[in-house]
Order: sequence, then structure tokens, then C-alpha cells
Amino acid sequence: YNKFFSVGGGSALMPRAKKKSNKKDIQASIKISFFKIFFDFLIVFLIFTVIPVLVYRLVDPPTTPLLWIRWVESDHDKSRPTFLKHWVPLNQISPNLVRAVIAAEDQKFFYHSGFDWQAVEAAIKINLATDKTVGASTISMQTARNVFLWQDRNWLRKSLEVWFTFLIENLWTKKRILEVYLNVIEWGNGMFGCEHASLKYYKHSSATLSPVESALMASVLPSPRIWSVLNPQPHVSDRQSKILSVMSQSHIPIQY
Repeated sequence: YNKFFSVGGGSALMPRAKKKSNKKDIQASIKISFFKIFFDFLIVFLIFTVIPVLVYRLVDPPTTPLLWIRWVESDHDKSRPTFLKHWVPLNQISPNLVRAVIAAEDQKFFYHSGFDWQAVEAAIKINLATDKTVGASTISMQTARNVFLWQDRNWLRKSLEVWFTFLIENLWTKKRILEVYLNVIEWGNGMFGCEHASLKYYKHSSATLSPVESALMASVLPSPRIWSVLNPQPHVSDRQSKILSVMSQSHIPIQY
């Protein structure tokens, strides 16, 4: 009886053991595949984000996504630039303009690591309590967005903006961030970079911009295609006066 039972029992239990073993093998295989896909994605993501940042640490960006976006929006207008043609080093840009954009856009630029958390908190409170939409983008965040990303407001772009801001703050110097920012940002319809804007608006180089000219140029940065340097609206003139006041008290802790 024992012999018969052991043979019969063993033949009945073996398929169950095989099923359990196969199930575990499948689960292990799925886990391995998931981690491999995740790891491969992470490697590709790092390659396509870190390498461009490292390249642009030394090489001036020849173009930006926004230039091409504006070109498409203009129905491929040949007069619209698709490449940056007026790049100037930071030491050839008027210190007045540097002070003006810092006063206007990011007064804590030299003292934060890319993010002004107090401004972020204040913006969230205002956005929740009122109908206004207030941003808290630093110069570093604006640089990351202009050089590497698109302009639409959504969580994907915001998340990538945070990542690229972290990268440029750690892989570039503050001088480099300022230089790239001043050379790529939009300063009017079809105008990108401070040299292009200075030549168009004042007929001279950005190296010789006066405090008044610099403050007016900086005052239109929040909406450069609507706010005018040549025919400033009342709120633009008010903003210029405030920027001039801050400029007179500001100190740039870099030498160039």
C-alpha cells in the first residue's frame, strides 16, 4: 500500500510543483525585463540630456527650439531667423544690461542654486487665491527652457525644466548661464539675443547700452512680442523706473 500510495501521490503532486515553478519563472522574467527597460531608458535619457548640457558649456548654441517654433508659426517666413547670428561674450555686454535683467527677472540669481523657493511659494499662494497666473522662473530656469525645451505650460515641460536647470547650475558657471541667457532670449518679433535687439532698437552694440536703455530692454522681457521698447506702454515705463531704482542698489558679484 505504501509503495502504491507513494507512486500515485508523487505523480499527482509533480504537475502542481511544475506550475508553481513556471509561474515564479515568468514573474522573475517580467521583473528582469522591467528593470532592463527602465535602465535602458535611464541611460538614453541621461545621454540625451547631460551631453548637450556639457557641449553647451563650451560651445555656443547655434539655435534653440523657440527659433524654430516662431519660424513655423510665421508660416516659414524667410525673414524669421532660425539660427543665432549675433552671439557676444559676456565681457562684451554692457554691465548695465546685466544689472537690468537681474533686477527685472531674478534678483537672487547669484545666491540660489537655480530655484527661488520663496518666489515659488508666493506664486503658488497668489495663483490659488486669485485669478492671476504668476510665475517664479529664475534666470537659470528661463535659460534651461529657452535652450533645451518648448514654451507650452504642462507638467512634462515643467519637470524637464527642473531637470535641465539642475544640470546647468551644476555643470555651468553663473557667468556661462548669464551669457547664454542674454544671447538666446526673445526680445521682440524675430529678435533673439541682446546684440540683435540692441542693434535693432538703438542702432548700436549691446556693449554700450546705457542704464536707461538697459532698463527699458529688460522691462519687456515678460512679454517681448507685445510689450514695446520703441513705443513703451505705461506699465512698461513704470517697470523701467522700478528696474532703474533696483539697479542703482544692486551689486554684481562677478568680474568680467
